[in-house]
Amino acid sequence: MSKVLKKQLLKLLKKELKRRQDLKLRYDWLKQARPNQLPPPGDWRVWLILAGRGFGKTRTGAETLRLWIEKGLYRHVALIGRSLNEARNVMVEGQSGLLACHPVGEQPKFEASKQRLVWPNGAVATLFGGDNFEKLRGPQFDLVWIDELAKFRYPQALWEQLMLALRLGDNPRCLITTTPRPIPLIDQLLKSPHTVVTKGTTFENQANLAAVYLQQIVKQFEGTRLGAQELYAEVLTERQGALWQRSMLRYQQPPEGTNYQRIVIAIDPATTHHEQSDETGIVVAGITADQTAYVLEDLSGRHSPADWGQRVVQAYWRHKADRVVAEVNKGGDMVERIVRSLDPHVSYRAVRATRGKATRAEPIAALYEQGKVFHTRPHTLLETQLCEYIPGITSKSPDRLDALVWALTDLVLDKESNPVPKIWGGV
Repeated sequence: MSKVLKKQLLKLLKKELKRRQDLKLRYDWLKQARPNQLPPPGDWRVWLILAGRGFGKTRTGAETLRLWIEKGLYRHVALIGRSLNEARNVMVEGQSGLLACHPVGEQPKFEASKQRLVWPNGAVATLFGGDNFEKLRGPQFDLVWIDELAKFRYPQALWEQLMLALRLGDNPRCLITTTPRPIPLIDQLLKSPHTVVTKGTTFENQANLAAVYLQQIVKQFEGTRLGAQELYAEVLTERQGALWQRSMLRYQQPPEGTNYQRIVIAIDPATTHHEQSDETGIVVAGITADQTAYVLEDLSGRHSPADWGQRVVQAYWRHKADRVVAEVNKGGDMVERIVRSLDPHVSYRAVRATRGKATRAEPIAALYEQGKVFHTRPHTLLETQLCEYIPGITSKSPDRLDALVWALTDLVLDKESNPVPKIWGGV
């Protein structure tokens, strides 16, 4: 063999050796993880990871499961996402999910028809959606991973079912990865002697986050109470003087077979459109025959008039709404003009604010306190705005709150608007 050929072979060998070393390091979680991403020592039942966006919560959950399952510590696992789709798309097939953290050839097999993962050693992880907590009746597990528990619609009901199912083996455990929200279950877990808590911020993982992403979220959230929650993983406490408290927010779907008596879409339009503009508040709400109101959708955002117009018209037909409501004092004529230009058949009602914002909001907050308003799912930004609003103190315009107030006022409080036939084409 010539010296040239030997040199080439040696170069190829070194290259292949480096590739294998890099591959081994890539999948060596114990060397890559930060200290607060590794399981804490001690005799605990629940490991609660409360961390900001981008901390690496999903990767931590997936890698921890991989380590424990490959060691043979657990064989009967439940993977619970907010929905079945989220469990699959994030916890299993996501960029930081279970399939991605296994080397090729060692990955568990995903059986889509059975919604489960099967490892070469026989361990099985079954997927569940948090909304369908009744499906936890019957199965039993030795390990559970729950992702984004604080965003679940029925966290307490799911937790009660889960504790009955987590009973296999000598050391059944539950791993929870979530951005915090001040819900009763999180408070309960924080106080439990069986829970160990790990907290982490977005900025601990900045080496693995795009600079543009960090700039964007800092610009959006830094210095706000929502930023304290979403970036620094602080569990927000109730604000003294706020019209809404977190304890007043309830999540529920109407009973099966219930029809909405009326559905409205309320708009609080921004009068300008640029980076510093207010948001356009767009809230969809409905009321049933027993006079229970439901907040169905929050479509608010910093939209151009053409964009929010399209969103409103699409939501109108999607929800089979009865009317669109907008405040005349703040761009109401513009709302009607834009909506009608897109679809002249949309029923529209202009309302005029004759009282201050706080005066309009107080009776709506009272409806929440009386248990007469439910959210069909969490609406994080809307709910934060509700619970942050203190009359006479809050200076920034709460556009989502305004839209909500107009929607529920039209449905519940304004008797002149109930019930009226649809007003087609402005007639």
